[in-house]
Amino acid sequence: MNEKQLIDKLDQIEARCDEMTAQLGDPAVIADGSRYQKLARSHSDLADIVEKYREWKSLSKGIADTRAMLGESDPELREMAEQELAQLQARAETAEQAIKVLLTPKDPNDEKNVVLEIRAGTGGDEATLFAAEIFRMYARYAEAQRWKVDVISESPSSIGGMKEIIAVVEGRRVYSRMKYESGVHRVQRVPATEQQGRVHTSAVTVAVLPEAQEVDIQIDPKDIRIDTFCSSGPGGQSVNTTYSAVRITHLPTNTVVSCQDEKSQIKNKTKAMRVLRARLYEMEQDKQRQALAKERRAMVGTGDRSEKVRTYNFPQNRLTEHRIGLTLYQLSEVMDGRLAPVIEALTTHYQAEKLKEGTAAGS
Repeated sequence: MNEKQLIDKLDQIEARCDEMTAQLGDPAVIADGSRYQKLARSHSDLADIVEKYREWKSLSKGIADTRAMLGESDPELREMAEQELAQLQARAETAEQAIKVLLTPKDPNDEKNVVLEIRAGTGGDEATLFAAEIFRMYARYAEAQRWKVDVISESPSSIGGMKEIIAVVEGRRVYSRMKYESGVHRVQRVPATEQQGRVHTSAVTVAVLPEAQEVDIQIDPKDIRIDTFCSSGPGGQSVNTTYSAVRITHLPTNTVVSCQDEKSQIKNKTKAMRVLRARLYEMEQDKQRQALAKERRAMVGTGDRSEKVRTYNFPQNRLTEHRIGLTLYQLSEVMDGRLAPVIEALTTHYQAEKLKEGTAAGS
């Protein structure tokens, strides 16, 4: 896309955005809640592009005005104009790059909620403790984003850690922020049980699955087997003595999901179905991606959960994001949920990769 084509497209988007702004003020639209929400979401997507486009236009005008000053006879004015021109050109280039990123096709799953699955890996008890801490990290981050975290199932360890925990995270554009978190997360630190002060290495696996709706994945009732059993663990008599826990087996894929978090069998079944749907949706997407021989092989580390993606080194207060070569000496802040610098760096990196792919395809 050359500059003229880009400007023509942006002018059309700006006009459409202005039209939507007017519609959002229409009493008839406001009265129709469903229509208003759909329009507001579309307007929000376009508004980001329009805001950056207007910034780019303003900078382009500033560049033109400043260039006119380069013919000044006063050497000081010429020097000031040259310095200002360099600054404006750099800002305009950044704005143009941001616009191109905003125009790249969006992942259709970006607006979805996610099913977050964390499991202790190598490292025994220490891995279960770290799994609990990783869940707390994501829960604190979700709280800062005003997302809701709903635990589906958990399997505590004997020392207060987590062998496994599965939760649904709900909110605005959750998958778009969380999708690069899947993979093996490695921790290096001195465990509380270590007498010699030696640093141990443990690992947990994190899986982030877009939550599928019934329209995304149709599950034939004949393809599932539902078993009920008494819940185990804390929860009191009402949890432990009734058949409220639910195990669902999807027979064609042998996928098993259990839920015993709620006292109600119906609620546990509903939660388990949400996880099952997400897993089947992920399987279907993997098939499509393999058929296209694209995406996950092009984006190193975003899909292979057996690959180490990040190391948390506690003695040095260091976090290393291996996929993009990012190192931060702010591990204590990250573990407290301040994940934004890491997530934003990953998002920027993979957006740039997509932009390169699009440019290569169009050349």
